[in-house]
Amino acid sequence: MICRNVIKGGTVVAALALATLLAGAHAAVVTGVVIDASTLDPVPGAIVTSAAGVTHTDQRGRFETDQPSSTIAARAPGYLRAQTGVSAGKAITLTLTPFRAKAVYLSVFGITSTTLRKAAVGLTQTTAVNALVIDVKGDRGLTPYRSAARDAVGATAQIKERAPLMQDFPALLAELHRQHLYLIARIVVFKDDPLADAHPDWSVHDASGKPWRDREHLQWTDPFSHEVWQHNLDIAEEAARMGFDEVQFDYVRFPDASGLRFALPNIRANRTAAIVGFLQAARARLAPYNVFVSADIFGYVCWNLDDTAIGQQIEDLGAPLDYISPMLYPSGFTWGLPGCTNPVADPGQIVRRSLAEAMQRTKLPSVRFRPWLQAFRDYAFDRRPFDAAAISAQVDAADAAGTDGWMLWNPRNHYEPDVLPRP
Repeated sequence: MICRNVIKGGTVVAALALATLLAGAHAAVVTGVVIDASTLDPVPGAIVTSAAGVTHTDQRGRFETDQPSSTIAARAPGYLRAQTGVSAGKAITLTLTPFRAKAVYLSVFGITSTTLRKAAVGLTQTTAVNALVIDVKGDRGLTPYRSAARDAVGATAQIKERAPLMQDFPALLAELHRQHLYLIARIVVFKDDPLADAHPDWSVHDASGKPWRDREHLQWTDPFSHEVWQHNLDIAEEAARMGFDEVQFDYVRFPDASGLRFALPNIRANRTAAIVGFLQAARARLAPYNVFVSADIFGYVCWNLDDTAIGQQIEDLGAPLDYISPMLYPSGFTWGLPGCTNPVADPGQIVRRSLAEAMQRTKLPSVRFRPWLQAFRDYAFDRRPFDAAAISAQVDAADAAGTDGWMLWNPRNHYEPDVLPRP
């Protein structure tokens, strides 16, 4: 009808051009399905990324995009991400491999140390470990590579403690991938002493208006500052470009101290809006890279009905994140739990009950959680070492809950193979 009307008006050339345009638009539509590699069942709700942007599969695992694209990528919690090329006129089948990350942590010093790095990688031979959490920006603002984002804001020049830098960090990541390791980039967000030194107006101030420092004498940046957001998103994009499978934000919260000054009033509504807003901005910025997005939260956030005065309201975190990672270290539960006054004596109970509480509060499936577990000596109760039994109790609780694996934290990056779970 469109072509007939145009021809009737005498513009045959225009009619042909319009017909060609409509045919081209129809040809540009890409359809496909995302399936589970093990069962061949469809994966509903998978995140599909293409030149058209981000969409989700329907209940039958199907998707459609309306723009030409050379590649289509997909991911879903509980799977490895995947990507495939697009052939004109052919439907796409993206196959996702089921995967649960079982990780150990490496600091900036750990990943740049040949000894510590090889020891961590060696765990894959005799234990269940199949992933690494690697500091991309650590607690003291250090990076294991020369960061263009840090240079651009003047943070590099403010670093007081130097760490070895990898000359070709992407090459190292590629080698770790060849060894079948899932790689998680840990970015410490608002605790950033070098950035606060470089930009004092971006920092948190005390009641007298001076830059505030925490118990480690380190400065924090203001979670309300969009300049701070932008800088951390720049680093997150660096991590995605270098090849990480997941970007994990830590210290994505307000400092837990009173009497501090921020750009906006320090009230619950403002705090939660800032934290969720940053995570939403991160998800949007990282969307083209098809990387998983996660964040660490305090263990008690699973239990507290408010935002724990730090902006972490657990019911609000599911939308911007693929994975929520509560830090369920028994030593961190200094006030215990109802019916449990000595958490280190029953570490499995802490993990089991906290995960159950988090899932009940958020209504999210268990695969959307991947907890941090304690692999270091107790500091709050009786100073006991966390041996094989203590680690196994936590791991068993996480596995029984159906989480997307677990992560072991040891600040010294020292993990004894004989105390870790077997494959």
